[in-house]
Amino acid sequence: MGQNDNKYPDEKNYSDKEAAKEASKNRASSRQKENSLVRKIVTFVILALVVILIVLGFSFYKFWQDGLKPLDPDNKKVVQIEIPIGTSNKGIGAILEKEKIIKSGLVFSYYVKTNNITDFKGGYYQMSPNMKLSDISSLLKQGGSEEPSKLADARLTIPEGSSIKQIAKLVSDNTDIKKDEFLKLMKDDAFFNELYEQYPKLLESVKDAKDVRYRLEGYLFPATYNYYKKNDLKDFVSQMVGKTNDVIEAREADLVASHLTTQEMLTLASLVEKEGVEEGDRRKIAQVFLNRIKEKMPLQSDISILYAMDEHKVHLSIKDTQVDSPYNLYVNTGFGPGPFNNPSEQAIDAVLNPEKNDYLYFLADVSTHKVYFAKTYDEHLVLKEKYIDSKE
Repeated sequence: MGQNDNKYPDEKNYSDKEAAKEASKNRASSRQKENSLVRKIVTFVILALVVILIVLGFSFYKFWQDGLKPLDPDNKKVVQIEIPIGTSNKGIGAILEKEKIIKSGLVFSYYVKTNNITDFKGGYYQMSPNMKLSDISSLLKQGGSEEPSKLADARLTIPEGSSIKQIAKLVSDNTDIKKDEFLKLMKDDAFFNELYEQYPKLLESVKDAKDVRYRLEGYLFPATYNYYKKNDLKDFVSQMVGKTNDVIEAREADLVASHLTTQEMLTLASLVEKEGVEEGDRRKIAQVFLNRIKEKMPLQSDISILYAMDEHKVHLSIKDTQVDSPYNLYVNTGFGPGPFNNPSEQAIDAVLNPEKNDYLYFLADVSTHKVYFAKTYDEHLVLKEKYIDSKE
């Protein structure tokens, strides 16, 4: 056995340990560098994905917002389009995009889905590239003709809750009919009598109404109509009254059960139209008005004051609520002379099918459109302080 084999065992072990330690240190350093590199790569990939998602999100948002706008706001040219019976919403969107009425069939499909718009009808429709998706949707619910018809010189969409004065301006802006000409016809007793002969049941309760500003206020149904230059203004107005007649006739049983006259029902519907936005709120508000009528309390709707003053104001003063007018439902009990605008089907249905409650007061938070209801005046004042006064 050699003499040097075990000469310095501790030194040899020390060297081995140091080598192993150094190797371990190098491996750890290598792993650390690898981990650092991996973290950098992962961070870079995540940041890249985030940027891509942001870009895609912004692009989709812009695509969506653009798709909600009219294809060409300045193009009023009317096009006749056939929507086959049974066509899906996606199919309708594809047809409208192909016919260059809307920007995107995909956006249209998602728009009607997210807004829960249903019951589109088949038929022939006249549309133009300047129409909004909301107007197109309303027209599709309204229904088209069974056969192609002569292209209209214009298509007029009467927004829900429009007053006769607002309709007159809309007609004047889109046709060769003057605003004063339209308003003059609204005061024409001979024309009203012609309509009464045609729709006696519809116009019975307004025929003998006192102090009305316009007898046809509330009876010009908000929808989309064809306008033909060759026809006179009476024909155009008759379309709107005829549509109202169709809507009311379809609800005759509910109207009889309500024990309201057509004039009273449309008056409440015109208030509900402006006081609430959501269907559920409108049905509750309708019942509040009915409760107040039963208690012989003034309805105290700001809408009545604005109509009485014949002007628009954001905030009413105490003096405003004392305006001398039969339309002032702050000081006068009952329904007043008649409707304050031309209400939608939803507002009409809310009055005919109100949600039963024992509330006598309500107010709306203008920033959120949420409606708050109260049974007593004290409760109402607390809500007013919390949701109205504290935000002014």
